Amino acid sequence: MTEPGPDRPRSSASPIALALALAASPTSVRAQLPAAFEDAWRDVISEHRGTLEADGVVGGSVALVHDGRVIAVDHFGMADLERGRAVDDATIFHWASITKTFTGVALMQLVERGLIRLDDPVVEHVPELAAVHDPFGPVEAITLRHLLSHSAGFRAPTWPWGGDEPWHPFEPTEWSQLVAMMPYTRVAFDPGTEYAYSNPGIIFVARALERVTGDVYEAYVDKNLFRPLGLTRSYFDATPWHLREHRSDNYRVVAGRPVSDGPEFDTGITTSNGGLNAPIGDLARWVAFLLEVGGPAGRDGPGPDLPRSPGAGPSDPTAVLSPESLAEMWTPAVPVGDSPLGPEAMGLSFFVYGRGDRRLIGHTGSQKGFRSFFLLDPAAGVGAVAVVNTAGGDDTAPDSDRILRDLRVRMADRLFPLFEKQAP
Repeated sequence: MTEPGPDRPRSSASPIALALALAASPTSVRAQLPAAFEDAWRDVISEHRGTLEADGVVGGSVALVHDGRVIAVDHFGMADLERGRAVDDATIFHWASITKTFTGVALMQLVERGLIRLDDPVVEHVPELAAVHDPFGPVEAITLRHLLSHSAGFRAPTWPWGGDEPWHPFEPTEWSQLVAMMPYTRVAFDPGTEYAYSNPGIIFVARALERVTGDVYEAYVDKNLFRPLGLTRSYFDATPWHLREHRSDNYRVVAGRPVSDGPEFDTGITTSNGGLNAPIGDLARWVAFLLEVGGPAGRDGPGPDLPRSPGAGPSDPTAVLSPESLAEMWTPAVPVGDSPLGPEAMGLSFFVYGRGDRRLIGHTGSQKGFRSFFLLDPAAGVGAVAVVNTAGGDDTAPDSDRILRDLRVRMADRLFPLFEKQAP
């Protein structure tokens, strides 16, 4: 850890903003904040900011969502050191593997419409996988359910070698490159019996979605998730021209100083497992959607109006995905092990945590210098989302994974319980 230097700015964030609504409609403001909330939020954010500054993180954001709105947000540091641009509400971050939750929900939409089944053999929709070597039985035994629960037995990295030279592509750019590797791919265990995080597995899910719908993945998600949920500033890979000024750079730290990795990079064929870019407000909308469909409001009837742009789509988020489908996605499918949040299991594209008698739902993201998470307490109707733009480098670099891991625990233990007491 290093002290702030001339290239390591101290916080330039705006003051903490309470009750920053995602929508102007007064129906989105339906609950009073718990009496202890403001002090608890201030303490949690003060500790988080102290760690960010001491460890040399360049910039980041945190937001808390309850009852369909952002009730608190904090921005820290810089989005772009070279241009002197601070992190603010408009700053666009990269969310990496949080993208997988969008891919999972997209597939469940097809399940709801009878276009695909979770227990379909993957080779029915991705016939190229017939070339994979499965020593445990026929490849036809591997299902879409196995892919979404990371229990199919496929390797973790998309590409089994390379990526360590500046002239290498960041990720494979063509489906044909993955197909060429399939005869050299071995299933590691009997599908459905173990957990092993797999990036190519989610690419296979997206390929099945494309084959069934006739849409490319990015177009399907834009039409069926981004637009109806009002995620108007969310996109994949290259930043649209009109949003370029808001794109956050990402940084590694070498010899105590941040080094730019460049704001733009191509996730190639891996877009469906890690290509999402968006401001924190759009991720907060995603969290609000998940809480409304998956929390008490989703089970018991309409809750607060989902924040959305005019003409963005249905005001009822269950038109996007049903509570029953989301409940299935949040049902543990395979154990992962112990975690700082308690026993961890994998559902379908979502991680499930048992923290005492509470069930928490979440996912993390890690790519280039970006680290992120969202965490939900569905019973209390509250969720948090956070991101930083600095990770990696040498031994002077911040341990951003630990920083966000600690923040998740603070949120779960010191903020979420305040709302459980209010839950109906």
